[in-house]
Amino acid sequence: MASVSSSPPQQAQQQQQQIAELMPLVAALTNADQREAVLLELSKKREIFSDLAPVLWHSYGTIASLLQEICGIYSSLSPPSLTAQASNRVCNALALLQCVASHPQTRSLFLSAHIPLYLYPFLATNSKQRPFEYLRLTSLGVIGALVKHDDSDVINFLLQTEIIPLALRIMESGSELSKTVATFIVQKVVLDELGLNYICATAERFYAVSTVLQNMVQSLVEQPSVRLLKHIVRCYLRLSDNLRAREALRQCLPEALRDDSFGQALEGDPTVKKWLGQLLFNIANGGGDQGGGSGVQLA
Repeated sequence: MASVSSSPPQQAQQQQQQIAELMPLVAALTNADQREAVLLELSKKREIFSDLAPVLWHSYGTIASLLQEICGIYSSLSPPSLTAQASNRVCNALALLQCVASHPQTRSLFLSAHIPLYLYPFLATNSKQRPFEYLRLTSLGVIGALVKHDDSDVINFLLQTEIIPLALRIMESGSELSKTVATFIVQKVVLDELGLNYICATAERFYAVSTVLQNMVQSLVEQPSVRLLKHIVRCYLRLSDNLRAREALRQCLPEALRDDSFGQALEGDPTVKKWLGQLLFNIANGGGDQGGGSGVQLA
């Protein structure tokens, strides 16, 4: 019992020790000569220090230094001239921003400062070179950290930006891992009531999403990826909750999801098989949670 009663003071002492260890590193971020090494060191430690995000946010000049790193490589995006070293450096800065984006004490502050917008030029690149792919994937990770927590304020913010077109472009042409994270972001958007209503409000938005999903399913027939298919099926299942979207899906749902094209691939994933079965049931029988709400006729 003695060890239990002493636990809170021990935790407080450990927290103080962590902060004391962090502060010199965080302070060094404002020194341009030391920053590259410090970014690497802090990015390695971000999983260890639970309070890194508040320390980063509330330390003088730290966020400005991270944004300086981001803005500093804009000129390397077009024409594409980003080196591996520069990509690694800015991705370490993005890893720290991801930490801020995911922490409950700093997430709303992160949004209020509109920091995700600084990442959109990275998401808009289309170079297949490894430094650019790494940059896109890490930037997606920051947005993914935002949407992971099912916060309607996050979805509301993102819907006022260009995140859906940017994500759809990556879903079409990115690497498998980038496609997976981008699809996860779209999935989290449509799982929110506001996001579902937004996507289904016009035929243009709905078909922009459904066409990309359809093309992805077709490509997965040749090279299956259960990890990616999982998010695609979940997107379709959520869309089927909307009356007008469900009617449209009766016409445009890929045949590969209707037949047994992915039967073998999904053999070991009962969750996705269940989602797919529910999706087909909704389309065939008019199931789903919504009555359609506001919006236009999609089909």
